[in-house]
Formats: sequence, C-alpha cells, structure tokens
Amino acid sequence: MNSYCVFERLRAAGLRPTRQRVALCNLIFGSGDRHLSAEELYAEAHRAGEPVSLATVYNTLHQFTDVGIIRPLTGEGQRTYFDTNTSDHHHFFIEEENQMIDIPGEGLRLHQLPEPPEGMEIVNVDVVVRLRRKAAAPAA
Repeated sequence: MNSYCVFERLRAAGLRPTRQRVALCNLIFGSGDRHLSAEELYAEAHRAGEPVSLATVYNTLHQFTDVGIIRPLTGEGQRTYFDTNTSDHHHFFIEEENQMIDIPGEGLRLHQLPEPPEGMEIVNVDVVVRLRRKAAAPAA
C-alpha cells in the first residue's frame, strides 16, 4: 500500500496520519488481509526499523479498532488478534501455532440467534472454532 493510500485511509477514518500511525498502517495493510497480534506487529515494526514502543502499538491498534478499520478477535487466553478483514466472517484458531485463519466462504451458517436483552441489538457475531492436530494413530 503506498503512503498516499495510508494517509487517505487514516484521514477517512478520522485519524491524524502521524508518522507512527502511517508506519504501522503500512505494516498492517501492506500484505493484504491478515490476522496479527500486537506483539507480532511490534516485532515486525522493529524488523522494519520503526522505533515504536509496545504501548504505542497497542494504542494504535485500539484506535484503528475504534474507527473500524480493523477488528479484534480473541485468541488463546488473553491474546487478542486484529483482523484487517472487517467483513462478517468466522475463524479457525490453530492452537499449536497460535494462528488465526478465516473459515472459507459459507463454511459456517448460524440459523438462530438468541433474542438480545431489552434495549439491545446484535451488532456482530464472531465464531472462533479452535483446532488442534489429531494425535498420531499408534503403529500396528
């Protein structure tokens, strides 16, 4: 993604395109749709020579979430992943690899949701299907 697109994306979302936001936005969106944690983005930023703190990465990811250009997903334990694809879709989480991947196409259909409490509406449904590799069958 070129810098002009990043500046425009940030401005359209109501965010001032600071140097750090632009750098992190380039890293986040430069490789197409993906899922990443704050720690992964922090490591990528340092490999790219961007001197940002982990707190800045967290703050930026939460700002991007607040304006809707990424969406958070709960992974393992307290770890949150951030998804660049903000459309309605669901995920597999591969436990051994701490990896979040999209469930392809219409791989999951929800037929009935509960009625929300009085005065509330359902905004989104996030389904994360946890996976682990099958144990190898014992040799015969």
